[in-house]
Amino acid sequence: MDLSLIFQALVLGILQGLTEFLPISSSAHLVLVPWLFGWNNTVISSLPFDVALHIGTLISVLAYFANDWLRLVRAGISSIVERKIGKDPDRRLAWLIVIGSIPGAVVGALAESQVEETFHAPNAPVAQWAIIAIAVILALLGLILFIAERAAKHIRSIAELKFTDALLIGVAQALAIFPGVSRSGATITAGLLLNLKRDDAARFSFLLSAPIIAGAGLKGMYDVSKEIAAGQLDSSGLLLYGIGFAAAAVTGFLAIRFLLRYLRRNSTDIFVYYRWTLAVIIIVVALLRG
Repeated sequence: MDLSLIFQALVLGILQGLTEFLPISSSAHLVLVPWLFGWNNTVISSLPFDVALHIGTLISVLAYFANDWLRLVRAGISSIVERKIGKDPDRRLAWLIVIGSIPGAVVGALAESQVEETFHAPNAPVAQWAIIAIAVILALLGLILFIAERAAKHIRSIAELKFTDALLIGVAQALAIFPGVSRSGATITAGLLLNLKRDDAARFSFLLSAPIIAGAGLKGMYDVSKEIAAGQLDSSGLLLYGIGFAAAAVTGFLAIRFLLRYLRRNSTDIFVYYRWTLAVIIIVVALLRG
């Protein structure tokens, strides 16, 4: 197999893992990097490869919070059996995640396919207007995060979240169907505006990501199964799918660990400046390319 394709799969897997959890937009990077470097291989830009990347990041968030998930699942089941949430923190958190996942699930089911077709249809070149739109969204959400960082009091913990707070954070997560928004960026920003501590905002963001990533992965797997049934799956790409999956899983795990530690002592400003810098570079390159 062409070593350049292995390199591309590795780079995109690393990007997916890092940018899924850092507030800088994974979808934007997965569109922009191939566009910048002229990567147009059909396997790399295919639905199965995208699914492999998403499953990789799902594995990373499930693995990092494995003990939390065991407690939350047990607590959630107990609350259903006993028909009681009460003041148990795990039961509350389990239902906060359920409620927070609803907006993203609804919007994803209704509009994700249309948004993907609009901004970047599989195996199709990216339009200049779409590139510029992504850059503008990157910059705009960076500005909102910048404002949130300064407006927030950083005093609340996850235990103090209300169900209405979870719903609002979930609405922010739903906006991440647009490339450039960033799922983690939107949810962390919403958490800050609700006065969560930075690391608590990130922690809830990561826990909230699992159902949405799982849903997207399952939908993608269903679509891939139809390709397999129709004999359309390119089996020559299996190695590339595996490389992308592994890279996304490992770097996603490391990105979660890094950000939780980083935000205990630092603000999100570095990610704001990165978004603004990338937006300017992308707009300049897009205009120069015509």
